[in-house]
Amino acid sequence: MFRKTVWAAGLMMALASAAVAAEPIEGNWKTASGETAAIAKCGQAFCVTLKTGKFAGKQIGRMDGQGNDYKGEITDPENDKTYAGTGAVTGNSLKMKGCVLAVFCKAQTWTRL
Repeated sequence: MFRKTVWAAGLMMALASAAVAAEPIEGNWKTASGETAAIAKCGQAFCVTLKTGKFAGKQIGRMDGQGNDYKGEITDPENDKTYAGTGAVTGNSLKMKGCVLAVFCKAQTWTRL
């Protein structure tokens, strides 16, 4: 009985720590428009660079943060406008949000590749 209790307690602790563990933002992501964007460490921040499509090779963002939440700037490569942005990682999804004057905002969800 004691072994079962210890095993169950250990299992519950392992599951709890897995649920709280942060999802990494680094990796390749499929954007809302279908391109692939790579997010990688650059200095103390994370840089967002398009890998495919018309603007391949262009850095379109730079974000700081840790865990599941990130802040920084994101640029729309179509019009070259830069917005204050946030990113939130949940599993294989990255919800990106860019705002002008914190009032006019657009959001996209990217998918991990």
